[in-house]
Amino acid sequence: MAAPYKKLSIRKFAKPVDSNTNESRYWKGFKTKVKLKEIASVTSICFSPLAPYNFAVTSSTHVQVYSSKNYQVTKSISRFNDIAYSGNIRNDSKLLVAGDATGLIQIFDINSRAILRTMKGHKLPVQITKFAPVKTQILSCSDDKTVKIWDISGQEPVSVLEGHQDYVRAGLISNDNPHLVLSGSYDQTVKLWDLRTNTCTMTLTHEMPVEEVLIFPSGGTVISAGGPIIKVWDINGGSRVVHSISNHQKTVTSMCFNSIHSRLLTGSLDHHVKVYDTKNFEVVHDLTYSDPILSLAISPDETHIVAGMTSGSLTVRIRNVKTASNHEKKQPKPGTYQYFIRGFNHSGNKVYRIVRQISLNDDHVIEAKRKERLAKYDKYLKNFQYSNALDAVLRPNTLPVLTVSLIQELILRDALAIAIAGRDETSLAPLIKFVNTWITDPKYTSLMIDVSQVILGLYSPVIGQSSEITKLINILHQKVKNEISLQKEIAKVIGSVEMIFAGGALRNKTNHQITKK
Repeated sequence: MAAPYKKLSIRKFAKPVDSNTNESRYWKGFKTKVKLKEIASVTSICFSPLAPYNFAVTSSTHVQVYSSKNYQVTKSISRFNDIAYSGNIRNDSKLLVAGDATGLIQIFDINSRAILRTMKGHKLPVQITKFAPVKTQILSCSDDKTVKIWDISGQEPVSVLEGHQDYVRAGLISNDNPHLVLSGSYDQTVKLWDLRTNTCTMTLTHEMPVEEVLIFPSGGTVISAGGPIIKVWDINGGSRVVHSISNHQKTVTSMCFNSIHSRLLTGSLDHHVKVYDTKNFEVVHDLTYSDPILSLAISPDETHIVAGMTSGSLTVRIRNVKTASNHEKKQPKPGTYQYFIRGFNHSGNKVYRIVRQISLNDDHVIEAKRKERLAKYDKYLKNFQYSNALDAVLRPNTLPVLTVSLIQELILRDALAIAIAGRDETSLAPLIKFVNTWITDPKYTSLMIDVSQVILGLYSPVIGQSSEITKLINILHQKVKNEISLQKEIAKVIGSVEMIFAGGALRNKTNHQITKK
């Protein structure tokens, strides 16, 4: 009795890092649904803390509140004498504060759009305005190098924080510690202020103009963004830098946390939004946009990501949250007729077992072993039809790893030349095309060289008789030539780098010996 045929073993290559993780699938769930257009650059976006999570967009000389349901403008506030900045919604979603290029700060009633308070005191544009955790106060940061805390009712500053040497373009008040203020300036520093004494308690040097600052709820960790660099500072550990991240290619202009502070989103002028895991600050996802990004925000329920760009474009990405199906069958209430007859039509569970004896209700059933189906290439291999087997895996839409696995099997059987020999122009062309496609792939290069050598050995006397085959061979020749040239250039670069390292090591050794003497 002949031994059973063993199916072709598909070769397994080292897999690249899987980008289709649960994390990436979650962020890929944010689909671009709406693209809106403002008349100028979008400098600020702020979501309402309360449902339905409408968002305020600051651009040019107005602040517009968009609906998160239909993405239409619900309120438009344009009572500014110059460019408006940093429209910010209070925690109760009733008031909105914004600064402008004249140094004026205004508080509006969102429903009526009426001006409720006007604060004058800054000499230059106010780029940052935010409500404090204490609802009766607001924070402002200005190009006049000062940070001020204002009392809303009195319209006067209760704290004036001075110490920066350049424009102050970032600032916030800690939600968990209302006495802690964080500010970032173009003087390349981040300062922590104590409102109880109105003094700077710590200065962090970012080494680039600071565009944005954030603080974790615990108050022990601070994040600053300036240039393409993001730095994470341990405040409790002596203001040391825990992480210095440079995944962006251009200036990082905005940052925000998700609702539970487990992810950090950063927007940059390089058209990218990157998502970081705040445990290790590694990038877990990347979103690409059409224009440089100036402002970024994520909704409290994490269903919307809104990005504002230098071109005035406003892109809203929406994640559809799956809800329980309305068509799910409800369980009948006890005591009703439906409850009494429940399960009447239940047919029971089907149990499948192969070559196993099953006992159900004292009945013994033995299922026959299913006949294993073979793929076409396996059928040809089983019958030693090597040429047909090779043709079967050279068809369009066949995975290259399958073709490679069959070629290796033919080599093991010493049948590669048999499978390639005796072909005409039509049947030889697909094989040469496959070699041309994959000969520069490092995983397959060695095998493709073996196949090309067999082809040239068998068909070199007749290659010039077919224009198509000649053209394919010329392409193969050029690819091999280019690859050899590339490898030579790489070898030169490696040699140069090794010389630099060797010179550096020798210099260090010489300096060490001189120091020792």
